Amino acid sequence: MGQPLDSGQFDRYSRQLMIDSIAESDQRSLLSSRVLVAGAGGLGSSVIQYLAAAGVGTIGVVDDGRVKRSNLQRQVVHTVDDIGEPKVESAARFVDARNPDVTVETHATRITPDTVTSLLEGYDVIVDGLDNFAARFLVNDAARLAAVPFVHGAVYELEGQLTVFRPGGPCYRCLLPAAPDEETVPSDEPMGIFPSVPGTIGTLQATEALKCLLDLGELLDGELLRYDAADATVIRTPLESNPDCPLCGSDKIDDMDDIDYGNRYRIES
Repeated sequence: MGQPLDSGQFDRYSRQLMIDSIAESDQRSLLSSRVLVAGAGGLGSSVIQYLAAAGVGTIGVVDDGRVKRSNLQRQVVHTVDDIGEPKVESAARFVDARNPDVTVETHATRITPDTVTSLLEGYDVIVDGLDNFAARFLVNDAARLAAVPFVHGAVYELEGQLTVFRPGGPCYRCLLPAAPDEETVPSDEPMGIFPSVPGTIGTLQATEALKCLLDLGELLDGELLRYDAADATVIRTPLESNPDCPLCGSDKIDDMDDIDYGNRYRIES
C-alpha cells in the first residue's frame, strides 16, 4: 500500500522501522492513513504532534477556536506568535514544519448534528481531543454509526482517562449514557488543568491510534485507563457493552436522526 519509501523517509522513520513488528509496508500504510483529531487543545496538541512525527499521511483537525495566551500552558502546538489565529491553522503550520510528508486538512467549524457526519467521512480513526460533553457525544455517535474506531480521552486538574471504542465493543454511551446537566457540570466555564496531564493522556491516545492503524499489539478497548498525576497511579477498569445501550445495544439505532440532541443528547426509543 502506498508509494515505496524514499531515502529521506527511511532515515526519518528509521527508529520505528527497527521495531520487529513494523515493516516498510506498515510505514507505507501509515503514510496512506487518515486520522481526524477533534479538538486542537491540550489533548489534540499532543496527539497531532506524535501522529505527524510517526508519518500519518493525512491528519484532519477540527476546532473553531482561536489561540489564546492561556492556551499556551498546555497546548504545545501553538506559540505566542499564534495568539489570535485559528487553532487549526496554527496546528497545520506546526505539522508542516515538523513533517512535510503529512497533509493537514483543517476544519475551522463547530461540531454540530448537521456537520459531524460529513466531518468524519473518509477517516480511518477518530481521536477525541474535545473539552465538552456535547461534541463528544456527537462524535461518538457518528463514529459508531460509521463503524470507525474512536479513541477517547479526557482530563481534569491532575487526572485523565482514555479508552478505545471500536465497532463491536462498548461505546461512550456505555460509559456515560447521557450528558450531565449543565448545572452540575458547566460546559462553558474554564477548568483547572495541570500542564503535563493532557500531554500524558494525548500521547497515549496517539499510541492507541497508531496501534489501530497498524493492527499492532492489544488495544485499550473494553477497559478504561485512569491516570492520577498526584500520586502517579494508573488504574485500568473493565468497561463492558451495555445490552440496553440505544446506540450499540441489541435494539440499536441506525441513523443520527434518531437522537434528540436538543434534550441532553438522549436517544429516542
